[in-house]
Amino acid sequence: MARDLTVLADPVHGFIKIPQKIIQSLLESLEVQRLRRIKQLGMGSLVFPAAEHSRFPHALGAMGLLSGALDSFEAKGTRIEEEERLTAMAAILLHDIGHSPFSHTLESKLIHDTKHEEISIALVKRLKSQMGSLLDMAIEMLEGNYEKPFFNALISSQLDMDRLDYLCRDSHFTGVAEGRIGVGRILRTLCVHPADGGSKSHLAIESKGVYAVENVLIARRLMYWQVYVHKTVIAADHALVGAIDRARDLIRNGDDDAVHGISPTLYWFLKENPDKSRVIEDQVLTRFLDLDDSEVIYSLKQWCTSNDRILADLSRRIITRDLFRCTFLEEEPSDHLRENWRDRVTHTLRKMGITSPEAHTYYLKVGKSSHAAYKPDKNVVHVLSPQGHLSELGQYADGAAINALTKFVQKPYACHPKTVELEL
Repeated sequence: MARDLTVLADPVHGFIKIPQKIIQSLLESLEVQRLRRIKQLGMGSLVFPAAEHSRFPHALGAMGLLSGALDSFEAKGTRIEEEERLTAMAAILLHDIGHSPFSHTLESKLIHDTKHEEISIALVKRLKSQMGSLLDMAIEMLEGNYEKPFFNALISSQLDMDRLDYLCRDSHFTGVAEGRIGVGRILRTLCVHPADGGSKSHLAIESKGVYAVENVLIARRLMYWQVYVHKTVIAADHALVGAIDRARDLIRNGDDDAVHGISPTLYWFLKENPDKSRVIEDQVLTRFLDLDDSEVIYSLKQWCTSNDRILADLSRRIITRDLFRCTFLEEEPSDHLRENWRDRVTHTLRKMGITSPEAHTYYLKVGKSSHAAYKPDKNVVHVLSPQGHLSELGQYADGAAINALTKFVQKPYACHPKTVELEL
């Protein structure tokens, strides 16, 4: 075994090789180590007890899969420079460092209107001063601007290494078998066409790997509805977002006593309300790196005894897992029905001693989940025929099956206290 490699054991992929060059330094950085304290599935562990895994092993897993894909490309005649390999591994290792506490649950809630990808880019650009020019190329790959498009596709596309890892990993730790995919076959049948890997090249799957790709799309659809937007996960998400919104409203109104005990870092974000225009500020990024799941959990535990009944109740519900009921609806509710639900929730809250006129906004949430497993109009999956021709997946594979996966499905829902019976 080469001395310049560290090998880490992984329960999902077996072993992951870590180059002891820049990758080891990045692995030990604050930005990457923070991912140990960000749950991969946010509030999902309240539904799937073993889903306590963090974004740290996910980043490692995605990096390991990317390295395996590059090995496959080289075996098929595509030249990969060592600098490109290290850069691509660095890029995907860093792709999630911009996640907020509890991952997607608090996305855009602490730095308004800012996706985690944008925060990741800002953090990588700041890291560049410590790690050197190699991260310039990594930024190009993360932004999708690198001159060899297949590198960009490995990091962000409908068949990227991020997606392959989270399906494997989340399936493993949730115990949802429907998410299992044949990742080994996909890596063996991935290729670059043309093989020279130039600016006109595409990431593609050889025709013999088409069914494995279909399995990925099906697994993604099943995991989405069974795990990522499970009705109890939605209920837990709304409870946490409600508590954060309530704390922010109290701080905005000058009632700091009601949020007594809050983490200083979380307090700063709720008071300052930074938005996208400030994401490049060193102060914002430094404080962001201090913010993780533990800061939020600590604050929630303190708020359970808050003198604000709404904040105390929402916090208690999360800590004790006394969550709302989430009901999927056949159609979006009418304005009349929403008003009826609002009156019922308000009546129940008053019996609990919660009389604030705006209280119902924290206890009744009407929304919709939507998903399409495959989007043929965005970063399409290319299939390489034995004759060397490229086709879009839907044209090459079973058209009916792929068309079914492109269907955009929306499911309206209502979240409310279990003590409230809604007229549906």
